[in-house]
Amino acid sequence: MQTVLISGASVAGLALAHWLRRRGCVPTVVERAPAVRPGGQAIDVRGVALDVLDRMDLLDEARQARTRMRGMSMHDGEGNELWRSTEMTYSSGRLDSDDIELLREDLTELLHRRVRAGREAEFLFGDSISALDQGDDGVHVTLASGARRTFDYVVGADGLHSAVRRLAFGPDSDHLRHLGSHLGVFSTDNFLGLDNWQLWVQSESASYCLYPVRDNTQLRATLGFMSQSLDYDHRDIEQQKKLLAENMASLGGDTPKLLVAMRSAPDFYFAAMAQVHMDSWTRGRVALVGDAGYCPSPLSGQGTSLALVGAYVLAEELGTSADPATALPRYEERMRPYVTLNQALATENPGQGASEESLTRAKNAITLGEMEGSGL
Repeated sequence: MQTVLISGASVAGLALAHWLRRRGCVPTVVERAPAVRPGGQAIDVRGVALDVLDRMDLLDEARQARTRMRGMSMHDGEGNELWRSTEMTYSSGRLDSDDIELLREDLTELLHRRVRAGREAEFLFGDSISALDQGDDGVHVTLASGARRTFDYVVGADGLHSAVRRLAFGPDSDHLRHLGSHLGVFSTDNFLGLDNWQLWVQSESASYCLYPVRDNTQLRATLGFMSQSLDYDHRDIEQQKKLLAENMASLGGDTPKLLVAMRSAPDFYFAAMAQVHMDSWTRGRVALVGDAGYCPSPLSGQGTSLALVGAYVLAEELGTSADPATALPRYEERMRPYVTLNQALATENPGQGASEESLTRAKNAITLGEMEGSGL
């Protein structure tokens, strides 16, 4: 049986571990964090990605975990309300469709629980890949802990700043395309008392969205500001919080309270709004899946769907052929049109979002038959 080391225990990595086991492979998941990471914003699952969850018997649980907002209000940079929706006029495009919006951490927990319950993978938490050396007998891996192991394949499912991509394909600067803004996400207490209601505050250069979760006991905050590419350490959380606070300080209303809450947030996440563009997502016996290889940015709303479908397709190809010269090119060939259309959603109409027609075309760019290939 082929052995596969997966870097990253989020949506792409956990889904890949499940499908690799289903295809007769032996997956190992290495994750820098001590456990599955909490936090993250609400994400969408659409189109054929729903079939992936269905085939994992997780679709009903994902639907039960979906967000449910009654409406939203929009405020200017000073905190003055401009307009609000009502239950009758508010339409998220989710509650009245098959698409699912749920918290990233809830989907990750569903996937992790499934892989754990079935003993489908070995987990190495609190560790990471520090070196890769490909040979005729596989990929020789050195972990940060000092352990050395050899695998038939190594897959980077480790996000926008993928360590596997950096080791096997070169620096981030070769592959990241900045989209002109930065994003921060964190959780805090529901100090505003929001009841299933989204609150937006927006100026020309900065904005944020607040919405309650966990039966209205917590707020999930998503903050963003316009900027060119910034030079910062993507592992220095305190530096990132300072950057975000400086660029959000001009907003009024409850912004000062929000920034105070951010200082103690345990699940803070910050990143450039960027895409990953590569001529190839594979090299020898190393492959990339999800954001590591083809991040479309949150502006597309399709990152999670790309991760789920990419994991399914890659697992099928690795399980079908023991020859990387056959399996990995087939993975790229099948995924490339789907990725291209979904990445285009983020740049089609900057600041206003993609059209419904483009979204429909992108999320249906790969059909169930195409996703299956020779079938699972």
